[in-house]
Amino acid sequence: MALIAPRMTGALPPEDAASLQRALDGSEDVTVFVDGTVHRLPPLARDAVVDLLARFSRGEAVTVSSVEEMLTTSKAAELAGISHTYLRNMTDRGEIPVEYRGTHRRIPLAAIMAWLEKQKAEQQKLEQQKKEARKKVGSAEDPDPEG
Repeated sequence: MALIAPRMTGALPPEDAASLQRALDGSEDVTVFVDGTVHRLPPLARDAVVDLLARFSRGEAVTVSSVEEMLTTSKAAELAGISHTYLRNMTDRGEIPVEYRGTHRRIPLAAIMAWLEKQKAEQQKLEQQKKEARKKVGSAEDPDPEG
């Protein structure tokens, strides 16, 4: 997994940290307000937010970042339904981004998903063109019923 743009925040002032600690003690529910709308966080998000707030309440500085899931070429090729060789060739041509860990290639999951969406869109466009071509051929072969 690749680390993406961390954001560092200093520790809270002691009085704010103590107030936050009192609010967190014994609390199981984390509800947030976004633009005046109440959102109850799902358990995974709740746990992450509570952990972040607990660290602040202890007076710790905090770094928040996200990770991008990286796949081996084998897993990426399997997911895409293509051969390892074809995938490696696509990365060599720059069609799919790749990161190297030593000599090993790692492919972002998002890149494979985007490539699959592109392939699906191209396939649908091709099928629509074939359908329109058949329609034209069919109408050219039909004799004029009023003729």
